[in-house]
Amino acid sequence: MEERANGTVAHNSLAEYSPIKEAGKPDSSDSCEMYERNKETMQLKKEISLLNGISLIVGNMIGSGIFVSPKGVLIYSASYGLSLIIWATGGIFSVFGALCYAELGTTITKSGASYAYILEAFGSFIAFIRLWTSLLIVEPTSQAIIAITFANYIVQPVFPSCEPPYVACRLIAAACICLLTFINCAYVKWGTRVQDVFTYAKVIALIVIIITGIVKLCQGHSGHFQNSFEGSSWDLGDISLALYSALFSYSGWDTLNFVTEEIKNPERNLPLAIAVSMPIVTVIYILTNIAYYTVLDIHAVLSSDAVAVTFADQVFGIFSWTVPVAVAISCFGGLNASILASSRLFFVGSREGHLPDLLSMIHIGRFTPVPALLFNCTMALIYLTVEDVFQLINYFSFSYWFFVGLSIAGQLYLRWKEPDRPRPLKLSLFFPIAFCICSVFLVVVPLYSDTINSLIGIGIAVSGIPVYFIGVYLPISRRPPFINNILGAITEATQVLCYSVLTEMDSEDKKLETKSN
Repeated sequence: MEERANGTVAHNSLAEYSPIKEAGKPDSSDSCEMYERNKETMQLKKEISLLNGISLIVGNMIGSGIFVSPKGVLIYSASYGLSLIIWATGGIFSVFGALCYAELGTTITKSGASYAYILEAFGSFIAFIRLWTSLLIVEPTSQAIIAITFANYIVQPVFPSCEPPYVACRLIAAACICLLTFINCAYVKWGTRVQDVFTYAKVIALIVIIITGIVKLCQGHSGHFQNSFEGSSWDLGDISLALYSALFSYSGWDTLNFVTEEIKNPERNLPLAIAVSMPIVTVIYILTNIAYYTVLDIHAVLSSDAVAVTFADQVFGIFSWTVPVAVAISCFGGLNASILASSRLFFVGSREGHLPDLLSMIHIGRFTPVPALLFNCTMALIYLTVEDVFQLINYFSFSYWFFVGLSIAGQLYLRWKEPDRPRPLKLSLFFPIAFCICSVFLVVVPLYSDTINSLIGIGIAVSGIPVYFIGVYLPISRRPPFINNILGAITEATQVLCYSVLTEMDSEDKKLETKSN
């Protein structure tokens, strides 16, 4: 994992990589010439359109939460009126963050989202810690939880009155992760088409819920909104926790920044996709909650384990089974977006020298990061074996907001350090400053409200320090030889099995050019 960003490159390791010959075919001059012609274009292709980008953002933001547990805001706000204001406030705040990422994504045109921005602004060490927390807990835990939720709801119509079998749900979750990994390994287009279809499906399901609520309102069922602020909790701590719950539901607006290098015309399509997606999600969230509140009273919402299912039981009759299926569809689409984004994070981390070289390889025919996708799949499957995997998600809320806020602080730092840097999109400083101030609040809230879990999350991040020292900071000559031997053998085997080579950006000429600059 020699660090490439600062030019300290392990040149001898590159000699181990070679073009792969097809089994059973002679080494002809034609094949050599073809390899030489293709070698210069061996990189991820720009195949993500504006529509694909919108689907990725909307599909990842709208997960199972809006169907299952929108009560997180209501618990602390204690009234329908205040909860809707908090949902709207959370949406506006998320728009601020997404706009800042639009500027960062068009200024720093690397994939990897906050990892790439922190690396550019604050250097290698902090960027590695951000990558380490994602690799060790954030991404695999999130994907395991989404897959388990998918499995639970896809089998719920079969087990309507009892808990589904534990092993069966875990096996279905594993099959879901493996299927989506295969789809994304096959072609980028396959992954984006799956994303498009399942995003449309979940949006349609929410529109059905919204229309049902509007019809009920028009029929005069507005009693729950009379004195809608009665009983509101105006305690600053409760409002803070309610807003925190809303913002967690809006997370995912940075999804497209993980795949910046694969977006067609990113200077135009990245900010445009964000500008279209954010109002869509905000309006859908607010209207869906209004629909829930129209049909269900506060006690029914707070006592429900799955609000959308309770809603469907009261209004859809014999078609109430469609809502668990809709939740499963939402999870499937959200998991696909997460796999697509996190695999690119590991891919970029490897390319920058923070992870083994094998994770920055791509398939020579399909131009997909197969090793990174398989690594991501393996990590998620490992976390599926943890029985209480849902507890792990409590460990990284502190880290998530800390690194998001730090990346936007990096935006301010780069404005000061490199004022003449080309910026296709340049926001008013009000947006990043406001977001950074609020990020401080979002980091302090979990430390105050969930101190133990936050400290565990900090401990997980700190555990990356010795790994950085051995795997990145030390030159190859000073590392334990057995580590280099193991990594070399695994890399060579991966190259052959996955039919992959290093990307163009990792070629010797490119790295020397970067070093000289």
